[in-house]
Amino acid sequence: MKVVFMGTPDFAVPTLKKLIEKHEVIAVFTQPDKPKGRGQKVQYSPVKEVALEHNIPVYQPSKIRKEVEYIEELKNLNPDVCVVVAYGQILPKEVLDIPKYGCINVHASLLPELRGAAPINWSIINGNRITGVTTMMMDVGLDTGDMLLKREVEILDTDTAGSLHDKLMIVGAELLIETLEKIEKGEVTPEKQDDSKATYAPMMDKELGHINWDKNARDVFNLIRGVTPWPSAYFYYDDIMIKVWRCELIEGGKNDVAGKIVDVSKDGVKITCREGIIVLKEIQKQGSKRMDIATFLNGNSLEVGKLLK
Repeated sequence: MKVVFMGTPDFAVPTLKKLIEKHEVIAVFTQPDKPKGRGQKVQYSPVKEVALEHNIPVYQPSKIRKEVEYIEELKNLNPDVCVVVAYGQILPKEVLDIPKYGCINVHASLLPELRGAAPINWSIINGNRITGVTTMMMDVGLDTGDMLLKREVEILDTDTAGSLHDKLMIVGAELLIETLEKIEKGEVTPEKQDDSKATYAPMMDKELGHINWDKNARDVFNLIRGVTPWPSAYFYYDDIMIKVWRCELIEGGKNDVAGKIVDVSKDGVKITCREGIIVLKEIQKQGSKRMDIATFLNGNSLEVGKLLK
């Protein structure tokens, strides 16, 4: 197939690489370059880097739905299919109607659950045990198009949003290739989503990571994992912000006071929740590096009995 690929971040890269192996990728659309870091050096998106390595033409509209010249160029390219993976822009109907086989999206959830911007994070925060990837025909709604194929992935207690992201991006690439093969052979039947079962995964923001210890430990544990590595979980100790990078869970038992340090050792710092305990294993004090607890306690103190905010 002649494929136009639309994507931007790391999550989209394995799918693009698989497409380059199996099909003819005639163009890549990605978000405009952005300055990053202290030096504000212009940085290409991960998808653009791969496209340039393979001498694939790259297009970077700021808002494709408002820039007619890019839509006209897409018409001239005349792709069999557009594959869209975390592109970061809404496609108008005029674009969706261009390819012979339409625009196919790789979405990191089992639709209609967790439509929206951050399905990987929310699958963990919500305490799901199973998530996965869905390929779907795009329409003008937010992840509302007809579903093509699905593949499930188990969420482990050791998973963070970062590790689950890395699993799902590989599964997504494999599922997309399988989807295109079945489309070419006429072996896939689009399935409408049941809107009554839809849930949503809104964008992440930094405030979401502020730990509320007055919850059960399982909910806190899920939050910490679901916002790692970004936007990251944190609490305040004497008005100093401390990020939590890794923790363990002790379930069971109600506590009179939530957010209280009840034990400090080099094996972990135990914090009460309304029910259960969180054991801090790796943290980062504001203005410092992330450290395991043993290293942190070599140069810092955490006082038993202290209440965290």
